[in-house]
Parts: sequence; C-alpha cells; structure tokens
Amino acid sequence: MSLNEWVQGQAERGRTSFSVKELRAVFSDGPTLKTALHRLSSSGKIQMVHRGFYVIVPIQYRLKGVVPPSYYVDELMAYLQKPYYIGLLSAAAMYGAAHQRAMTTQVMTLAPRARTARNKLIGWHYRQEMPTLLLVTKNAEMGVVKYSGPELTAVDMVQFASHVGGLARATTVLAELIEVVDAAKLADVVPYTTTATLQRLGYLLEHVLFEQDKADTLYTIVRDSRSTLRPIPLSTSHAPTAATHSRWRVSANVDIEIDNL
Repeated sequence: MSLNEWVQGQAERGRTSFSVKELRAVFSDGPTLKTALHRLSSSGKIQMVHRGFYVIVPIQYRLKGVVPPSYYVDELMAYLQKPYYIGLLSAAAMYGAAHQRAMTTQVMTLAPRARTARNKLIGWHYRQEMPTLLLVTKNAEMGVVKYSGPELTAVDMVQFASHVGGLARATTVLAELIEVVDAAKLADVVPYTTTATLQRLGYLLEHVLFEQDKADTLYTIVRDSRSTLRPIPLSTSHAPTAATHSRWRVSANVDIEIDNL
C-alpha cells in the first residue's frame, strides 16, 4: 500500500489529519516516507500545518491551496495534547463583532510555547490557566471547534489588548461585542484574569462605551471579589498621570477613540 492510497483511505473514513508518528507505525522506510510526503504535499493533497502534523486537503480547498484552521485546529490541539480555544478578534467575529478582523486565527492555549512549523494562518497566544467552563463548543465543517464565550472574550480583549492592536482597537471591538455580554456572568471570569484588567474594563464600560448598567454590575463583582483596588494607568504604554477615577482608580493617561461602526 502506497502513502497516497493510505491517505485516500483515511479521507474516505472521514479523517481530516494525521501525524508523522502515526505514519511511522505503518510505513517503516524513513527516506521513502519522506519522499512520499513531499510528493503529496507538492500535489496539494496534504499540507503540513504543524511540525509533524498534516491535514488532508479537501477538494474544496485544493485550488486555493489554503485550509482554514477551523477545519483542523481541534485535531491539531488533541495531537499536541494541549487545551485551547479560539479567542480575541477571531472569537469576537463569531459574535458579530467583525469590524476589526484578525489577519490570523487567534488560538489561545497554555504555556510553554510549542515548537511549530511555520503557519501564517494561526496566531498563537498563551495564558497560565485554561477557563474550560467559559468555552463554547461549536460544530465546525469537520468535527467541532472551541472558542471563548462572550464574557471571556470581552475580558481577554482588555487583558491581551497588545495582541489585537492596542487598547483603542480592543475598545472598538468591545463596542460591538458588548450587546451579547451578560455582565453578571463576568463574575465567572474573575478567577482567570487580573484586578487591573477588571478595572480597565470597568472604566471603558462606564466612561468610553457609556454602558452604565454593565459597569455597575461589574463594579459590584469586583468589589465583592477583590479587597482593594490600587491606582493604575489606563494604558501601560503611555506615561502615567496622577489623577485617578474615584471608583475604578484608573488614570486616563490616553484618550480612547473608537472607530465609527
């Protein structure tokens, strides 16, 4: 049996990917296997999307030569044995906040960073804990995909603002996302974020997005879960100012202007 026949057989069984480790259990000749993989890759039938991991390219993507990460990310992360979710701008777009689109599919996983093959379609981001109960599972083209719920997405946009182009861009996304955010459920995100992030989010809700009810709800959550709020700047990339808002204790050291939606 040739590698081409084996790959075709896997596709017929509904599989979308395979690993080199798996192949070596079937094909013993290393140099021949490497040549066969190169030949199938060159023909567009398979594509290496991570070191040692290939996706079987479906016909509908063969002419484009690009397989969207949502097609294989769940199997890829199972192969890497790491939890994940699609987050930040990519998750916000799933809730209709598509004004600011990501150039890559932004995937959040746990540190440490894995050695990867070059994949321009995936932007890797890392956190210390995985908020498993705050994730949403959605049926994908093949299998499923996990992405952050709206409340986790909103908090991540502030906490990881530097990963989405800065606080102004994050706030523009929040302006679209906030309609689907249940402020009471932000309490579930508290264990997975920092006090400073919650302060900045509260300030943005109250003074930039003018979502007073949601800001009040968040303030109650923060007050009940965190003992003290220390003065912090709104932006860490700008010079600090002395004045702080009396409730959130955030110094508005940068003017946030959101784009017209």
